[in-house]
Amino acid sequence: MPESKDNIVRNIGKFTGEIWRAIKSPVPTSSKETHEVRRTVETEERQTDKGKVTLRRTTIEEIEVETDN
Repeated sequence: MPESKDNIVRNIGKFTGEIWRAIKSPVPTSSKETHEVRRTVETEERQTDKGKVTLRRTTIEEIEVETDN
């Protein structure tokens, strides 16, 4: 029977990491839903002494709905 790549020390480390991540994650006090309504990207290219420069502006419009639990 082939040995698995994960030995007992690695499994304990993975388990401890999952516990640590659960402890550090914030507890949600309310539920939020975010909906992206519109995304616009404006791009402009200019030639300078040091080469071509690209200017980009991204605008994201969102609606965020928050409900108390």
